[in-house]
Amino acid sequence: MDWSALHVSLILAALTTLVLLPVGLALARWLAVTAWAGRPFIEALLLLPLLLPPTVIGFYFLVALGQGSALGAWLAASGIRLVFSLEGLLLVSVLVNLPFMVQPIQRAFAAVPHSLREAAWVSGLSSWQTFWRVELPLAWPGLLAGMALTVAHTLGEFGVVLMVGGNIEGETRTLSVSLYDKVQGMDLQSAHVMALALVGVSLLALTVVLAFDRVGQRGRALQER
Repeated sequence: MDWSALHVSLILAALTTLVLLPVGLALARWLAVTAWAGRPFIEALLLLPLLLPPTVIGFYFLVALGQGSALGAWLAASGIRLVFSLEGLLLVSVLVNLPFMVQPIQRAFAAVPHSLREAAWVSGLSSWQTFWRVELPLAWPGLLAGMALTVAHTLGEFGVVLMVGGNIEGETRTLSVSLYDKVQGMDLQSAHVMALALVGVSLLALTVVLAFDRVGQRGRALQER
């Protein structure tokens, strides 16, 4: 096991999840309840990282924020380096993980019956109070599922991480990049260890998602009764 790469991966996964949780919560709740005609376009933008090759996202990130661009040169002059740095990895990780955080939370909020919101409003609760006291207690399994998927996907992301972060030991070399290096160097025993670790994390994340989805369904059924 490359412990240095594991440490970088865990830090990146934790920071990505912390940044995305409030953003994903706000976006998901809005998408779940809005009737705005442009919602499909916003949802398509959020789902785009699932379809685009990670190298495409990494390429445009470099074009937009690399030192060859006006914005990248200005950031570099200000002492901010986003290419080959953990800060850049965090920014691009937030972008590619948006659908993994937003989708489970959106489904959880969309499954809350609108009649419950109306009953809360009739009882004198404001929209903000209804969110905290009625909606969020029913949607919390979606939040945990989104967090689990975000962590697992961040740990396993390779293409965009390599393009934006490079392979700097102790700073941008993640577990997936280290696994690639081990395979290239024919160190198959180490590669097996890291690959099995990533498989285990992915399997655990999917188990959490499915388990909390069932919990959420039971909670909503009881609430409706």
